[in-house]
Amino acid sequence: MILNAVEKALMNNPVRAAVQRTYEARLLERLGGRVEGGRALEIGCGRGVGTEIVLTHFGARHVDAFDLDPDMVARAHRRLARFGDRVRLWCGDATEIPAEDSSYDAVFDFGIIHHVPAWREAVREVARVLRPGGRFFFEEVTRHALDRWAYRRFLDHPSEDRFSGAEFVDELERAGFAVPRWTERLFGDFVFGAALRARAAASPHA
Repeated sequence: MILNAVEKALMNNPVRAAVQRTYEARLLERLGGRVEGGRALEIGCGRGVGTEIVLTHFGARHVDAFDLDPDMVARAHRRLARFGDRVRLWCGDATEIPAEDSSYDAVFDFGIIHHVPAWREAVREVARVLRPGGRFFFEEVTRHALDRWAYRRFLDHPSEDRFSGAEFVDELERAGFAVPRWTERLFGDFVFGAALRARAAASPHA
């Protein structure tokens, strides 16, 4: 689901970028460590702030990244041009990732999967493209937040089959992840964690 004008403005705000760098990245690193020299994927890259963090903070050697919105991908291209061929960007959908099985050492999700109507398919796709032992770093918005008046009034999100933090973790485990460390923040509005792909991923089309 492409962001509406209000949420797009919020996501492109310098304050959002500062929160990603100074709070979210540090929390995810504490939960899952770094990915020095690894090959990583960011789902829903927006204007490229998260991809930049994966390269500079987490130490990835190469990052593939995509977004559903062509305008955001164009912004990301401009922002990330200095990294040259260490970054590959495209327009895409988290439920159909154009990558071979076991392609990545890490996948990053800075609050994207709650936008996906078929979010369980996105989880299975993440599991599929991660190598065994690969890590899925996630920051997600839960049903608890999406039920708040401000979210419903000003932002557009799918309304059916949304998840709590525990339900999101349960789905990760069903997809073949072990989730040794995860935490909820802001009264359960957000869930953060680092999941380990522990076994062969279930087919997203099963």
